[in-house]
Amino acid sequence: MAANSPDQSLSFSPSPPQSPSLAAWLCRLFCLFALGLGFLFPVTHARADTAATVPQTTGLTQQDAQQLLNVLNDPQKREDFSKTLSLMAKGLPAATPKAAPAPAAAKPQADNAVIDSDVHSELDTLQSSIHGYLNNFTSLFKDLSIVGPWFKNEIRNPASRQTLIDAFSRALLIIGLALVLERATSIAMRKPLNSVTQHAENREKRLEASAESAAAADSSDAAAANDANTTQTRENDQRRGTEVLRYLVRVPYNALHFLIKLLPVGVCLLVGYLGAEFLTTTAQAHTVSLTLINAYAIARGLYLVVETTLAPRSYAICLIPASDETARLLTRWWNVLVAAPSIVICLSTLGSEFDLSPRGVDAMQRAVVLIQHLIIAAFIWRLRHIVARALQPSPNMRKNALWAFAGTLAHVWWVPVMFLDMALWFVWAAHLKGGYQWILRGTLLTFLCLVLSRVIALLAYGLQDKLFRISPTLEASYPGMQKRADFYYPFVRRIITIAIIFITAICLAQSWSIPSFRFFFSSALGERLIGAAICLLIGMTVAAVAWEVVNGLLEKQITRYTSSAQAARAARLRTVLPIIRTVLLAVIIIFVTVTTLSQIGINVTPLLTGAGILGVGLSFGSQSLVKDVITGFFMLAEDAIQVGDWVTTGGIAGIVEHLSIRTLRVRSVDGDLHIIPFSSVTSIANTARGFNQVIVHQTVDLTESSERVAKIMQDTVQEMRKEDAYKNIILSDYVDLGVDSSDGNGAVLVGSIKTAPMMKWKVQREFYRRIANRMAAQGVKFYTPTSYSTTPPGTPVHLAMDTMPPELLEKINQRAAQVQEEAKSSAPEAPPAAKEPPHA
Repeated sequence: MAANSPDQSLSFSPSPPQSPSLAAWLCRLFCLFALGLGFLFPVTHARADTAATVPQTTGLTQQDAQQLLNVLNDPQKREDFSKTLSLMAKGLPAATPKAAPAPAAAKPQADNAVIDSDVHSELDTLQSSIHGYLNNFTSLFKDLSIVGPWFKNEIRNPASRQTLIDAFSRALLIIGLALVLERATSIAMRKPLNSVTQHAENREKRLEASAESAAAADSSDAAAANDANTTQTRENDQRRGTEVLRYLVRVPYNALHFLIKLLPVGVCLLVGYLGAEFLTTTAQAHTVSLTLINAYAIARGLYLVVETTLAPRSYAICLIPASDETARLLTRWWNVLVAAPSIVICLSTLGSEFDLSPRGVDAMQRAVVLIQHLIIAAFIWRLRHIVARALQPSPNMRKNALWAFAGTLAHVWWVPVMFLDMALWFVWAAHLKGGYQWILRGTLLTFLCLVLSRVIALLAYGLQDKLFRISPTLEASYPGMQKRADFYYPFVRRIITIAIIFITAICLAQSWSIPSFRFFFSSALGERLIGAAICLLIGMTVAAVAWEVVNGLLEKQITRYTSSAQAARAARLRTVLPIIRTVLLAVIIIFVTVTTLSQIGINVTPLLTGAGILGVGLSFGSQSLVKDVITGFFMLAEDAIQVGDWVTTGGIAGIVEHLSIRTLRVRSVDGDLHIIPFSSVTSIANTARGFNQVIVHQTVDLTESSERVAKIMQDTVQEMRKEDAYKNIILSDYVDLGVDSSDGNGAVLVGSIKTAPMMKWKVQREFYRRIANRMAAQGVKFYTPTSYSTTPPGTPVHLAMDTMPPELLEKINQRAAQVQEEAKSSAPEAPPAAKEPPHA
């Protein structure tokens, strides 16, 4: 694109293409039509009839206008006309429309020519844009040469020199007076400033004392916690939440501190405005005074914002956790960085006031901004180690390879940031439309989004920690509730983290002009995704609340039964509790899944129908399984057996180790584990319910007194019931049931002893051990079977004892005599017989 003058070439600023209006297109076509008339008519005709041609080209006749209007109204003619003009603009031979029909082979060549012309047109446009941007960039160095001659002219001209001296001398005098009054006001405000600082420090000490006491209480509570990871996470969240709240509490003191420091700046600004109004005589002096005082006030206000936020000399007011050394470093550099905006304001206002050309003002502004960006680059270089240390992950996180790599990249963070800093200046210096504002706006909004997301995350984590701390009263009413809350704590924290990251990502995309808000909140797909996520979250919340409420009610009911001496009902409910939980969990999962799928847009009707058909098919194909489940449920609901009971079922006797909805597991005496399905259980003999009875069968000789033997057994049971080991497990005395049978094998005495559940074997063994000694001592005659052997006829019959060896027979006789002597010695002596009265 050729420029008509140097000024025009230097001020070239390409703009993004815009959609032209219909009037603009008509004007362009009209100009192109007028331009093409000279090419369409032969040159010889113009030479032959010059006098006639000149008046005809001065304007359009009515016929020409009608033909042009016909071409514009016909889409096909308008397209052919545009192609013809494009070919002419590229120096290609143009074929007149509606001439001799071109051969078929020439059509692709014309299309290729049109495509090549479009590509060349795009390349020319791009080249023109790049050329314009380069001209804008190089104009910075060219236009700075305008400033020198302008300044020389201003100094050499007596009138302009006098105007400059008068304006700046009065402005400096006014600013000096304003600065003196600002200093005086600042000294006068030291006392209230120190008072605010003292109040903030006292508040900080009270917060630290309360935080220490709360930390001590939390450490005592954490000692009883079961999950170390959950406890550590809660402690970190609480600590960070406390820090955020501490900084939020500082905001009023910080704001008051800032307003007190800003008051002298306001006095300075007021004095400057009054001086510019009453102490200036020319418009230039008035403008210079106001410009300089505004620039100083803006720079001073920006400095106070950062200085008050960091507060290097007052830890109780600062809002950013930084050391005093880092805070002083940042405030010193910020004091330098705020000078550039002030200078730009002065140049933009005073340049035109003293007849400096806009090109010179723009060049000086870009030079000042360049210096500003170089200072920022130096500032980034100065802070590279401090920021790198702050960006390093914790030692535990560095064990992960990804975080270790991120920590390595953190050492070179300054490289892309410095590149971004210089790229901003290049974008602004080249006058890229909206480029500087877009990058600067995106960077600032990104920083703001990250800071706000961090603050919101800490506040959300702190609020979660408070909500998940169960009060002692509620914990006493529902024991174990704190433990259940700790179980859900990491899951809720992950959900909060995902939500915050998602919202932050949307805001970051929107800050860089990516229409994320419109996608998620205006489009059908985005709204469906958000609705599905919210529906899933609500469903999970309702499911968790329902699960915990039902479990809490069941546990409370079990506790109520236990405390009210209804142990059987408590045991029954405790046995059925796993089945209730399983059914409830299945219902909750199905409900949440179906609701979420329907919210996403999936039709769940075929799914539910298929599940129903599958359930019917499974029920027919697994009748035994269904029978096991149904029988097991009623067995458990009726509290027929419990874990730990001694049962006899299915020909197996043993202790019940496990119960499920389908099987029971019995450990027999020999150690084998028998797994018995409930469908095979026809009857259950439970030894662990109510009481047991020891049935005593004692066989004695027919000549023995049954009353004496029963009395011995009764005395033995009464003696056992007086002992601590047996008094709680023997529930009754010996109950004599009489003689069960009496025949050649002796008399069988029957009795019973009532014992506690599962104690009959212990009592029975001890009972038989004791009566054996007692009956032997009392000489109870037991039935002794006698064997006979037959011999052939004529041979005498001998008893079995006749065949015993003499030594063994002698020992038996000695033992019998010894037992009789011991019985006589242990028997109570008979009272002396009463003497008969003498006969009369």
